[in-house]
Amino acid sequence: MILPESKTNHKEKLFYRQNLSLLVPFFKKYRLRLLWGFAALLGVDFFQLLVPRYIKGAIDDLGSQKATEEILLHYAFFILLLALGIAGCRFLWRYLIIGFSRLLERDLRNRMMSHLLTLDSRFFQRHQTGEIMALATNDLAAVQLAAGMGMVACVDALVMTVAALAFMSYINPTLTLIAVLPMPVLAVATRLLSKRLHKRFKKVQEQFAKMTECARSTLSSIHLIKACTQEEFQKKTFGNLGETYIRHNLNVAVIQGALFPFSSLIANCCLLLVLYFGGCLTINGTITIGDFIAFISYLFMLTWPMMAIGWVTNLFQRGATSLGRIQQVLHEKSSLVTSDTEKRELTAPRKLSLRHLSFTYPGQGDSALNDIHIDITAGLTGIIGKTGSGKSSLCHILMRLYPVAENTYIIDGHDVNNLGLQAVRGAIAYVPQETTLFSDTIEFNIALGMKGASLEQVQEVARAASIHDEIMNLKNGYQTRVGERGVKLSGGQRQRIALARALILNRPIVIIDDGLSAVDMETEHRIIHSISSYLAGRICIVISHRMAPLIDAKEILVMDEGHIAACGPHADLIRQNAYYKKIYTHQRERVGRRE
Repeated sequence: MILPESKTNHKEKLFYRQNLSLLVPFFKKYRLRLLWGFAALLGVDFFQLLVPRYIKGAIDDLGSQKATEEILLHYAFFILLLALGIAGCRFLWRYLIIGFSRLLERDLRNRMMSHLLTLDSRFFQRHQTGEIMALATNDLAAVQLAAGMGMVACVDALVMTVAALAFMSYINPTLTLIAVLPMPVLAVATRLLSKRLHKRFKKVQEQFAKMTECARSTLSSIHLIKACTQEEFQKKTFGNLGETYIRHNLNVAVIQGALFPFSSLIANCCLLLVLYFGGCLTINGTITIGDFIAFISYLFMLTWPMMAIGWVTNLFQRGATSLGRIQQVLHEKSSLVTSDTEKRELTAPRKLSLRHLSFTYPGQGDSALNDIHIDITAGLTGIIGKTGSGKSSLCHILMRLYPVAENTYIIDGHDVNNLGLQAVRGAIAYVPQETTLFSDTIEFNIALGMKGASLEQVQEVARAASIHDEIMNLKNGYQTRVGERGVKLSGGQRQRIALARALILNRPIVIIDDGLSAVDMETEHRIIHSISSYLAGRICIVISHRMAPLIDAKEILVMDEGHIAACGPHADLIRQNAYYKKIYTHQRERVGRRE
């Protein structure tokens, strides 16, 4: 559908107004820096405009044979002073204004990162990591360039245009009118081409995000790609994305390639008119030779703004497009909101209650959890069930990663919607299925959530997680760098380091979501027994596909298709639940066959 011109213009104005509102606080914050920067920029323009006046005087004195060495030295001295003033002011505006654009880039990046940390899992399910990385790099760079050189060029071109036209009109108004006759053609062409530039550059940025995501996912899964011999496929996929990216850039280059030469053509047409008509006026004696030279000098000053129109338009369109993409992320709101009237803090919670809780993942039709009704108190609670039965979904709800209805999740009698998010999450030590380690030392990864932890504390929890001896066998012990995502360690080692990381937090609730699946059953049983001293008086929830480590749990939940099929201690479930008895018997027989 093609909108009428008036509606299109209104939408464009609204788009730019909303995006620019994002930058207003930063302009206010650095207003003094900008004020002095633009003062220096105006100083450069003022000094440049005075130079032709001295040149005119020197030429007129030479033409009238009034010039002497002393007079010429006088002109040269003042031109030298102007040149020094131009150099000094140019350094100042570059330092102040370009420096502002870098500060803006830094602050905007920090704001975006701070905002991303507040968003819930729904946002990250809709947006790929590569897309977010592109916003923090390529898009921010476009905004920085527009707020730096783009803004300078725009103000400079505007000031120089007005000032140059004023000086030209002072010399001869008629010749000035003739000189600017081709300029409306440039304005119309720029207006038409800039609309297309915005749409085409948006495609460039979106394609760059896809390339970034492809590179990220390839490098993070490099071992799997090599194991499946998919190198050629990934190379081809990335190559195709690169080809599309180049094609979109070439479409942008077509617009840019039209703007710059057309601006130069109009500028040269203006010069051609001035050479002819100005030359005639000089021959007729209407203006002096000095006036003619000065007029051409001012025209050259006017040529820069005309040629800058295309460049500035390109920078602003790129910046506006990227700013719009960043604005979309900053407008995202977390669905995890707490009551404005009541945000209680947690002090050693003793009881988690779920009351007829149901949950469906965004965009999914089937429920992940159905009518969950349970109380979980201090001690070890085990959860078992088939793959897809809702075990991890239950952990995600307990961790407050997704929103829940009022009065369906209660901690010590308080609805979680009336508790601060940080308070709830700060009471839980979580060991997820997929272990994440940072490219740093083992000590750093264990003490991640407890800055300032001593090496003795780190070693203590490592012993409880049955990983201390293996760490000490490494060349650098706890100072061993594990590589990105812990690639230097086995799956079992990574999981036990993640467990130690949870234990050192010393929180009242511990959730282990199948976090020991990569170790053998005997080791898992030994670890759970070893950490029992840490779990005394705490709520501990352990999800495991193996029943043997959970036999001593005070209560075991059996999940099936999103609901709790049975719950109770091991002995009761053996007698009362056929599914539990079948799985337990099957696992025990399999262990017996191995022995």
